[in-house]
Amino acid sequence: MRKYWVDGTFILPAFVVFTVFLVIPVLSSFYYSLTDWNGLNPETHFVGLSNYFKLLTDQDVWNAIKNTFLIAICLTVGKNVLGLTLALGLQGTGRIHRILRVWYLIPVMLSALAIGYIWAYMYSPSDGVINTLLGMLHLDGLARDWLGQSDLAIYSIIFVSIWHFVGFTMIIYVAGLQSVPSEVYEAAYIDGAGRWSMFKNVTFPLIAPSFTVNMIVNMIVGIKIFDTIFVMTNGGPGTSTENLSILLYRQAFSFDRMGYASAIAVVMFMTILILSIVQITLLRKREVEY
Repeated sequence: MRKYWVDGTFILPAFVVFTVFLVIPVLSSFYYSLTDWNGLNPETHFVGLSNYFKLLTDQDVWNAIKNTFLIAICLTVGKNVLGLTLALGLQGTGRIHRILRVWYLIPVMLSALAIGYIWAYMYSPSDGVINTLLGMLHLDGLARDWLGQSDLAIYSIIFVSIWHFVGFTMIIYVAGLQSVPSEVYEAAYIDGAGRWSMFKNVTFPLIAPSFTVNMIVNMIVGIKIFDTIFVMTNGGPGTSTENLSILLYRQAFSFDRMGYASAIAVVMFMTILILSIVQITLLRKREVEY
């Protein structure tokens, strides 16, 4: 009995924090999604599933869903490809490898708001660094209004987000690569495996846990991304970069539709939950033990 009391004493603080800051807000969102609460008036009216039915016919929601999945897919693929490539090049233990790993991690330690403001200035069509450099290289034809063109703005944001977080993805892959026993590589080398064959049949299967973590984390970050978009374009031009997070914020704090915004939040929560379960189920099957 004393053992249970000791275990409970250690678990209790984490349980209270988890309940207060996660469980209660989630349950509150479910409740308010069934009301017409405007966020200001203490009176609320139960409206059932009408907010959810309205989501089905709202073109802004479908546009936000399209942008959300485009951003999430591009971020997940881009950060994993670049992160794994960097990790393969920097998995050594030499001084230059350690310095470069820290160098690529620096953007991760900076605030997303600061990153957004810096890149918004760099993307400026009149005096931004990118167009200025293109002009110095006599490539004026490539200069663009990077955040002002509706067909280009979303990819400009995706590039910034990949640059911002690729160091985090890289360091997880580096940890996975350094955990692979050297004897496995020596055995593969003796068997005559080439570089590509060794990567495909030895390295990649053995870093499957790192791949699983990076896929799930990057997908969740891609679906939830808010601050970078808010600072750089605020969903514009028009609604070309508006994802579900920006739409949720706009409905809640610009139009005072807290109940409708809560329904959007619930849809985001369920989307992330379902995709995470599917990814874990599928990716765990290819993990091997050694």
